[in-house]
Amino acid sequence: MTSPYGREEESLDALQKLILALKVMPGIGPKSAQRMAYYLLQHNRSGALSLGVALQEAVEKINHCTMCNSFSELEICKTCNDGRRDGQILCIVETPSDQLMVEQTLSYRGLYFVLMGRLSPMEGQGPKELNFDKLMQRIFNQDMETVPVKEVILATNFTSEGEATSHYLGEILKSRGITVSRIARGIPVGGELEYVDAGTLARAMMDRKPVGS
Repeated sequence: MTSPYGREEESLDALQKLILALKVMPGIGPKSAQRMAYYLLQHNRSGALSLGVALQEAVEKINHCTMCNSFSELEICKTCNDGRRDGQILCIVETPSDQLMVEQTLSYRGLYFVLMGRLSPMEGQGPKELNFDKLMQRIFNQDMETVPVKEVILATNFTSEGEATSHYLGEILKSRGITVSRIARGIPVGGELEYVDAGTLARAMMDRKPVGS
């Protein structure tokens, strides 16, 4: 089995490797990772073992839904398999966290496509990395036994990258005859859906506007 650590790090002891592993989490610096490692070893070793098992199981079992590209243990996730949802409306979001936020508003009953990112040349995120080809296949019903999509809701974040992603997709889809709308700016400029309250996001979904208006 290939070591997850670099050659210089293979000589680290078990505690140092644990701290290094915890640092991969966003927002976790060296001090925070050290505190977490000490806490788990001193106060909750059983929890640490459960965490390790859960992480390994998740990595081994969770992949991407073939239709919406979100995380799923199934080839087609439960949301995409839900016959009660309106397959003619497709909401495009950046991350599974954003999808969850839209779901929690209880104001949307269509389907989703999760980009797993946003256009960002500085981060090496282009159309290929964001599975735009797969998205177009999904929208235009290529090789899929799905209801044709009539409206696409662009629910990317109101950051510069999210706006660029929305504009890029909007122009492509409008040129091919798809009705495209953008969630309203109830979301603060620079805001990310994951941190917006459900009421504000629900209003943004209801007040969405055609792209280009």
